[in-house]
Amino acid sequence: MDGIDERSRELIKTRILNKIKEIKSFPQFVVETMRKLNDPDSSAQDVAASLSRDEGLVIRTLKLANSAAYGISREISSVAEAIALLGYKNISNIVLSASVYSVMDKSLTGYALDRGALWRHSLTVAYAARYISQKTRKALPEEAYVGGLLHDIGKVVLNDYVRFGYGIIVKLVEEQHIPFLDAEVQVLGFDHAAVGTLLVEKWGLPDPFKFAVAHHHAPNALQEPKYQSLVDVVHVANSLCLMLGVGLGADGLQSYLYPESLERLGITDYENLMSELVDFVAQAEAELSEMEEAFQ
Repeated sequence: MDGIDERSRELIKTRILNKIKEIKSFPQFVVETMRKLNDPDSSAQDVAASLSRDEGLVIRTLKLANSAAYGISREISSVAEAIALLGYKNISNIVLSASVYSVMDKSLTGYALDRGALWRHSLTVAYAARYISQKTRKALPEEAYVGGLLHDIGKVVLNDYVRFGYGIIVKLVEEQHIPFLDAEVQVLGFDHAAVGTLLVEKWGLPDPFKFAVAHHHAPNALQEPKYQSLVDVVHVANSLCLMLGVGLGADGLQSYLYPESLERLGITDYENLMSELVDFVAQAEAELSEMEEAFQ
């Protein structure tokens, strides 16, 4: 491989795998809360007891429950009441978002992303994926949201190594006109989708999210038909958000939108859909500010 010999490449792969091991698993209370949220026999009080172990999550839950969007005339100060009002799916998203935010909240110089840029992009893709899922009636909206949120998580691990091989990767992209993802594999032996998949598996998250992360740049390579719609939704959401310039970074070079995904989802006018997604950029910006306030 130009610029990096095989021995160096193998050493990089070993270090990447070791770094994945160093990434902390979700705190026990997060795992416990997610388990209760997926237990049909659990009550709002059960979930509240677990959720209350983190002050930031309590603040965020109460703030959302008291927002004007829910039209409640009195202040809600009980976590259990807030959970009952918001519903388990919203609470699950809050818990997962907080956990992922703590991992993503950093600058990624290897991908030319300032601090907050990866989170803003991921959250915008999450909003867009949920919207596309609802609009096309393909995949489950909340699964699409989580898939969008997690799709680029592998960049957190791969960043330092992309920075190391950046010149070679960009040269491949520009001279051979290949996607940044393919250049990552050629130079480092991994791409951020594969590394992200390993992280999702380490965290013990459900299979739909593993496949959404693994194939968000390669929807046609999926071998699991039951997850095709979810993968297509996340792929289209990510591609359109990159076209909007949200979290473009270095890997936006040679990004490709597969027409097959549009066809499978029944999307005939993606430019109009892209204009509909503009509002989510502002929502993600507001969400980032709220996260910084609640969790820092």
